[in-house]
Amino acid sequence: MSRIAPLAPPYAPEIRGQFDRIMRGAPPLTLFRVVASNARAWEKFRAGGLLDRGPLSLREREIVIDRTCALTGCEYEWGVHIAIFAKAAGLGEAEVRATVHEGADASCWSVPEQALISAVDALHAKATLTDAEFAALSSHYDDAKIFEIILLCGFYRTVSYLANGLRLPLEGNAARFPE
Repeated sequence: MSRIAPLAPPYAPEIRGQFDRIMRGAPPLTLFRVVASNARAWEKFRAGGLLDRGPLSLREREIVIDRTCALTGCEYEWGVHIAIFAKAAGLGEAEVRATVHEGADASCWSVPEQALISAVDALHAKATLTDAEFAALSSHYDDAKIFEIILLCGFYRTVSYLANGLRLPLEGNAARFPE
């Protein structure tokens, strides 16, 4: 049970429209319903502007999000993303498992993906990148993608804080962390 009650239907028309745009007609996630219970928090959350595709490929984006959520122990958001996006992003069983249990040097990752995961790991551990980590990242990703990577790490760390801090119950159709 969530520590803060989620909005329950029927939703105000404006909120319903926002949920529909984000969820593309699917029922809104508990996370969205909980955050939307506070108008200011919901406005700020949506203003983060990272709920769209952005300059990264779907695979790159999901690697960043999944790794960030795994590092924060956020099974809620990790599970939602694995269930909804892993297949479309081309993440196989080994890669899904590696987001939780392996390092950036896991053999399932390409060299650019290893640099990507190393950057996510560094940002999580130190909130910065060394010159070498930045050089490795920038040898594969342009400035627009680097901004997106850093912003996604911060945004999904915040999402993880919300989901973990409010003890959101796992979504019924979401994946679970691999053993």
